[in-house]
Amino acid sequence: MISTGGPRNSAPGTVNQLFFKACERRKPDALQVKRDGRYQPISHDALQDRVRRASLGLDSLGVRPGDRVAILSTNRPEWVVADLACLTMGAADVPIYPNLPADQTAYVLRDSGAAAIFTSDAEQTAKVASIRAECPALRHVITFDEGSGGDLTIAALESRGAGADTDAGRAAYRARADAVRPDDLATIIYTSGTTGDPKGVMLTHDNLYSNTIAACAAIPNSGDDTCLSFLPLSHSFERTGGYYVMLNFGASIAYAESMDTVPKNLVEVRPTLVLSVPRLYEKMYARVLENALSGGPVKKRIFYWARGVGEQWADVKLAGGKPAGLLALQYAIAHRLVFSKLQARTGGRLKYFVSGGAPLAPEIIKFFYAAGLVILEGYGLTETSPVLAVNTPANYRIGTVGKPIPGTEVMIDEDGEVLARGPQIMKGYYNKPAATAEAINTAGWFHTGDIGELRDGFVAITDRKKDIIVTAGGKKIAPQPIENTLRTNKFVAQAVMIGDKRKYPVVLIVPNWDNLEKWAKTAGVAWGPRSQLLDAPHVREKMEHEVMGEMKGLANFEMPKRIGLLEHDFSIERGELTPTLKVKRRVIDKTYKSVIDALYEAQPSEHEPALAS
Repeated sequence: MISTGGPRNSAPGTVNQLFFKACERRKPDALQVKRDGRYQPISHDALQDRVRRASLGLDSLGVRPGDRVAILSTNRPEWVVADLACLTMGAADVPIYPNLPADQTAYVLRDSGAAAIFTSDAEQTAKVASIRAECPALRHVITFDEGSGGDLTIAALESRGAGADTDAGRAAYRARADAVRPDDLATIIYTSGTTGDPKGVMLTHDNLYSNTIAACAAIPNSGDDTCLSFLPLSHSFERTGGYYVMLNFGASIAYAESMDTVPKNLVEVRPTLVLSVPRLYEKMYARVLENALSGGPVKKRIFYWARGVGEQWADVKLAGGKPAGLLALQYAIAHRLVFSKLQARTGGRLKYFVSGGAPLAPEIIKFFYAAGLVILEGYGLTETSPVLAVNTPANYRIGTVGKPIPGTEVMIDEDGEVLARGPQIMKGYYNKPAATAEAINTAGWFHTGDIGELRDGFVAITDRKKDIIVTAGGKKIAPQPIENTLRTNKFVAQAVMIGDKRKYPVVLIVPNWDNLEKWAKTAGVAWGPRSQLLDAPHVREKMEHEVMGEMKGLANFEMPKRIGLLEHDFSIERGELTPTLKVKRRVIDKTYKSVIDALYEAQPSEHEPALAS
């Protein structure tokens, strides 16, 4: 069975075409950046001038079409200038996550053969300096900030380009940009990978162009939207969805100061569109719960009443009905007392959230829907540029990732794996023909590595193929939905299920320390270091109660029989998380082997899981 988004809705094209067409709008606030305490606009005209001069500057340094140029930076206008400067001259850029350790950064630079690199600040420039000797192809280090080291600043690069920015220079620049073909390489994005070395995903101009046009057809826009950008532009989800799609929409892109300032920037920017991975929505949901449950018995009752009314209202709406009578009245009151406050925290103008990168618990999506904040959950991978499917206002079903976008086919293989085919499928893995042949079969179907189902044309993802737990008794468990549910609990920050080839599953829990410590104080628990808090009987009983309470309805073989409490959250630096915050299960299994082994030493009863830490 194949689900298709219908025929492709555009001829092959390039990102350069998207850029030049977008600049014809001549908006005064194509981009926004916060400087001197306020958001300041950057027009299409100014952006186009900077891109052209930076591109001419790269040419003066000897960078040529087909060369690779790395970008190591947080989100900011200069990231966009560097990207488009490369693409319009026919070079391919290589985005690198700023939080990537030096050794992994060196691997990406060496493997890609990057001739130049843009760095954002002194910290990133110093990282490159420490590994530069290991990267023989690297000739130029261009920094965004003054006084950050490197060979020259982007301002100096643009100044070099300005010298060639004559009528003849402009004509040559535009001719070179127009000469770039849809099949030309646009970027190499290194997948973070939960196992082994990263693989360089080669995406062509048309991979990105076709995905942008198809995504724009799926997501409604009004031409005057504003998007708050905070996911790393190194992430294909943000690059296509939060950058190229917004550029094509004519939306204004405002850059958050940092991930920590997103709540404040939401209120300042008042965006109409926001893209994020599930962690933002999980944190917002946890904050709402915390505020409700810490506000006294009356506030708590009001919250639970409003949530119940919201769920009834959502059920009617999602079934295609129109709430009326008493339910409509109750919802109006619930909205005024509870839901309106959540809307205010997003700036009050939000049309849609878009969620991707990892599964989001359906109960969180439904709660936001009831609050009048629609989350359009989608699905894709770096290798698919990235969007394959997305929920839309016209085709919306919680518990799925929507229907395939135009030009995309999705089918389920015999073993349950999701396969995809379309113009957005990558050219291949850089320097890895064997891995490419393994990922894309001769009929052009890309193996996603995800297990899923088709439900009336909607795509539902159940887990990663390699994450499926097969117990010693042969029972198969999909851990992600269970972990997602556990993370909705205010006392749980992280949850990882273990149990492959074991008699039964167990779960490792990293507590939400802010909430757990608040509870411990009110419960009269005394402690010194956090490890001592985890050993307190009352705390262990509390965590068991919270964790097991979230797992009602699971089959007996799916229920974790023991719970391990971990003191420290997982980190990128220790190799436990990818730069996109996906858990590396093999690393977790190895790092916490002693904890896991201890969980299996004692034989628990069927219904009374024990705790270990």
